[in-house]
Amino acid sequence: MGLLDGLAGQVMNSLAGNGGAPQSGLLEAVGSMLGNSQSGGLAGLIAAFEQQGLGGIVASWVGTGANQAISAEQIRSVLGSGQIQALAGQLGISSEEVSGQLAQFLPQIVDRLTPNGALPAEGTIGGLLNLLKGA
Repeated sequence: MGLLDGLAGQVMNSLAGNGGAPQSGLLEAVGSMLGNSQSGGLAGLIAAFEQQGLGGIVASWVGTGANQAISAEQIRSVLGSGQIQALAGQLGISSEEVSGQLAQFLPQIVDRLTPNGALPAEGTIGGLLNLLKGA
């Protein structure tokens, strides 16, 4: 688990070094979303961005270059207001806060989950997300 431990630590250090950690529970919620094989996991999330015409933005997160920024409105268009509202209810914050925090932290999370510019093996991401939830 050494590689996964190191990657989990990198994600948390990166988040802490760039404006603090996300709202308590947000990382766990993102982990559940990315680890959900029924919705396609990380690959499904990337496909959703591509379907909304945001493939270039998400490709920058997966790639090895600089991450392009995304707005809260773009996050809402990809995930849908229903999913944003459900997350807001789980976290006890407004849907605007959820969208804003996802816009801030999702690029970093996807970037750290794809350190070599490629999607991780399907079994690997679940283990990493479990580590992130416990971090």
